[in-house]
Amino acid sequence: MTEAFSVPVTVRGYETDVQGHLNQAVYLQYAEHARWSLLKAAGIEQNDLVDKGIGPVVLETTIRYRRELLAGDEVTVDCVFHWGEGRTFRIEQTIRKADGTVSAEVSGVGGLLDLKVRKLVAEPQEFFRTLADRPELFGL
Repeated sequence: MTEAFSVPVTVRGYETDVQGHLNQAVYLQYAEHARWSLLKAAGIEQNDLVDKGIGPVVLETTIRYRRELLAGDEVTVDCVFHWGEGRTFRIEQTIRKADGTVSAEVSGVGGLLDLKVRKLVAEPQEFFRTLADRPELFGL
């Protein structure tokens, strides 16, 4: 299994709801932040994708909320890519408190969209392998 890529995040007060815990939509923002951080760490910038006429797309997302997060909590957001056959890939992410408690699990299906023909790229892992300086971060 591929080792997870992780980024630290501190829960900010303005991200919380009236109950004082992290707003449900912000979990998606944390997951997105981790995915873009992984791309950057692998040597892929947003402009690199645009220059190639490619855009990452999210096709499905499921969030399992396990434990609440409060303002000031320090968390890590993990990100692991899983490759199969075809045009899509799965991304498993865990949002974990500093003490190791799992706060949320985010599971998604993604692809790479050819921005000219508006169709998914046939082998997204090959695109990442070619463009990345560190394809091992994608488990390639």
